[in-house]
Amino acid sequence: MPSVKMPRKSTVVDMTPFVDVSFLILTFFIMATKFKPPESVDIKTPGSVLSQELPTHNAVMISFDSSNRVFFTVLSEKDDSKYEAIITNINTTQNLGLSDAEMKQFKKVYMTGVPFANLKELLNTPEKDQKPSEWPGIPYADSTNNQLEWWVRAAKEAFQGEKLDFLIKGDGHSKYPAFAGVMDALKKNDQLKYHLVTSLEGIPNGSELDRLEARKKQ
Repeated sequence: MPSVKMPRKSTVVDMTPFVDVSFLILTFFIMATKFKPPESVDIKTPGSVLSQELPTHNAVMISFDSSNRVFFTVLSEKDDSKYEAIITNINTTQNLGLSDAEMKQFKKVYMTGVPFANLKELLNTPEKDQKPSEWPGIPYADSTNNQLEWWVRAAKEAFQGEKLDFLIKGDGHSKYPAFAGVMDALKKNDQLKYHLVTSLEGIPNGSELDRLEARKKQ
């Protein structure tokens, strides 16, 4: 008995709904993504040959430029409550008298680099008018008034019970007292581990690391 051949029909898929969904997803990610603002302070870090991805969440960056000015940055992309906890701690311990509205502005300040006495003025300055390149930096040289120590302490208390990474980003032309002041602030808070932020350089030919990389490729 001959088999019955079914007539072939062309299949047409309407891609319009898929295109609409793709654009909706793209729009969502564009609107929800929080981009890191450009740094307003020029810091030329020393070079190194080791490449390690630095944490961008649950981290604090302490940076100092060639003029030995020290800055403090909180990196918490997923939990804005950390910013609130840190500035509330600073406001209470230093008796700054910040209002709730002023403290809410703290998370919009990517980099802090002023003494406590000028913090209220900074938080009242619109984001577009903030000029970190003109800030004096956080006091650290005087061991009796190392204000960086209080920022480190507030961060550790805000992230208590969670892993918190400390990043140190220093200009290659800065002087030793700046690094010593940062170390002193960390030591006084029993923070002995930290990451050094450097610029990536090529591995020197003939070095032990170069030979190690060559053996890995074999």
